[in-house]
Amino acid sequence: MSIKVVTVSPSTPVRDIAALMVEKRVSGLPVVDDDGKLLGIVSEGDLLHRPEIHTEKRRRRWASFFAGIDEQAREFTKSHGLRAADIMTKQVMHVSEEAPLGDVVELMERHKVKRLPVLANHKLVGIVSRMDLLRALASAQTQPVPPPADADAAIRAAMHDILKNEEWAMSAMVNVIVSDGVVNLWGVVDSKDQRQALQVAAEAVPGVKTVENHLSFGLPT
Repeated sequence: MSIKVVTVSPSTPVRDIAALMVEKRVSGLPVVDDDGKLLGIVSEGDLLHRPEIHTEKRRRRWASFFAGIDEQAREFTKSHGLRAADIMTKQVMHVSEEAPLGDVVELMERHKVKRLPVLANHKLVGIVSRMDLLRALASAQTQPVPPPADADAAIRAAMHDILKNEEWAMSAMVNVIVSDGVVNLWGVVDSKDQRQALQVAAEAVPGVKTVENHLSFGLPT
C-alpha cells in the first residue's frame, strides 16, 4: 500500500479537490476528519457532472417520472455541492492492514473500484490501488526452487493434481509424459482455451524445461 496518502477534509472546496487531483495525478481522495477517521472518498466520477463545466445531468421529463424524489435530490447535491462532504461517496469499501492481496483484488473487481483505503483502528493508514498491485508484481522476485530427487515424477504429480482439481481441466482427456524435464501433452481437450491453459500450467511447474503440446480440441480429424 501507499502510506503517503493525500487526503481532504469534509470542508475542502470542490474546486480545490479537482486542483489537488490534477496536481498529485490521482483519481481519488479520501475524506478524513481531524482524528484521521475515514468519512468518505471523492473520485473522478463524483466530479463529472458539474454546472461549472456544463455537464450536469439533465433528465428527460419521462425519466424524472421514474426517478424517486430522494434520488433526484441526491443527484442535485452531488452536482451542485461546494464541499467534499456534499459530493463524497460515503459507503466506502476498505481493507485492514492484514488483508490478503487476494481479498483486495476480489473487492476491487466485485465493486469495480480502482483503490481501497487501508484502515487500522478505524483510522486511515494507507491506500492500495491497482497501480500498487502492479508495482508489487513488477518487483516480485521468484525464488528458484531446487528440483526434487525425482523431478520427472514430481512434474507428473503436479500435472495430475491440476487435471483432477481444476474445474476447467476436469473434462480433458490428457496423457502427460515427462522425460528429463520435457513435458509432452497428448490427448483431447474441449477448446483452444483449455489447450492453452494446460500449456501454461505445465510451463509453471518447477523443473519443467520445455513443453511439447500435442493436444487437439474436439474430435480428431
